Amino acid sequence: MVRTLQTVTQELEKLGHTVRAVTPSEFRTIPCPTYPEIRLALFPRARLAKTLDAFDPDAIHIATEGPLGQVARSLCLKRDLPFTTSYHTRFPDYVHARFRIPRGWTFALMRRFHSAAKGVMVAAPSLRHELTEHGFTNVVPWSRGVDTDTFRPGPKDALDGARPIHLYVGRVAVEKNIEAFLALPLPGTKHVVGDGPLLDTLKRKYPDVHFAGTRFGAELARSYAAADVFVFPSRTDTFGLVMLEALACGVPVAAFPVSGPLDVIDGTGVGVLDEDLGRAVEGARRISPEVCRAHALAHSWEACARQFLANLHPRSRGARG
Repeated sequence: MVRTLQTVTQELEKLGHTVRAVTPSEFRTIPCPTYPEIRLALFPRARLAKTLDAFDPDAIHIATEGPLGQVARSLCLKRDLPFTTSYHTRFPDYVHARFRIPRGWTFALMRRFHSAAKGVMVAAPSLRHELTEHGFTNVVPWSRGVDTDTFRPGPKDALDGARPIHLYVGRVAVEKNIEAFLALPLPGTKHVVGDGPLLDTLKRKYPDVHFAGTRFGAELARSYAAADVFVFPSRTDTFGLVMLEALACGVPVAAFPVSGPLDVIDGTGVGVLDEDLGRAVEGARRISPEVCRAHALAHSWEACARQFLANLHPRSRGARG
């Protein structure tokens, strides 16, 4: 999500727009429960109100449902300012996975938060359908892109171990269902790129797996390019940008047939979706890298930014700032 927002901001600026991102780094924060690396803003209302007054935006987008997003929503409603939101994270599934709270309860909270928005931007068609089934009435499409200059085929020597090399990139956390990959009896080597609350536990449990930690930019691209198959075990991601990054590097994808993989992979010939993840991995190994790369080239960040821009609802200058 962060990478998407940062890249779209850069693309909007290239198109001549001025963007002001307001993040928790500007406020006193506390760590998010079970995610200490994610910071939650404390008492941001006064400073956020001053920021809105100073920047005087033509359009407002609220990216998350956290404390900062809640306060931004409240200020917009009080000032009669239109705003859009985006649904990046399957919070009902994540909360259920961690705390066993019924999904319906969390969906009700999410629906209330997003109901006041002029549009709720969602990446995947299958997720748009799911949200509509749960009573969301203002859902609009917002696709994703990939940097095909950074993420491109390259040498196969960036990852150690016997081939075939199977790669996972993402947070090392329970909701990513990563053990569905790590527990597979696969030939060759498994690599994990990423960090998260389960990292130390999984290092001890799976000593034969290579855990590389977090990588970015060119170093991350080299890791993708060195793999033979990209394994995406998540059942809860709303899109899965990492799949596009792997494909741009010429690496086929193996995943479950769920929202996210269905939207990126299904029917394209660049990956295999199967409820038997091991069978999906085996099938993906036979896919041509050239086919994967060609598919990724059709997804640009500029198109993503233009779609975001079209979804915004500019304020009437008669509204109170």
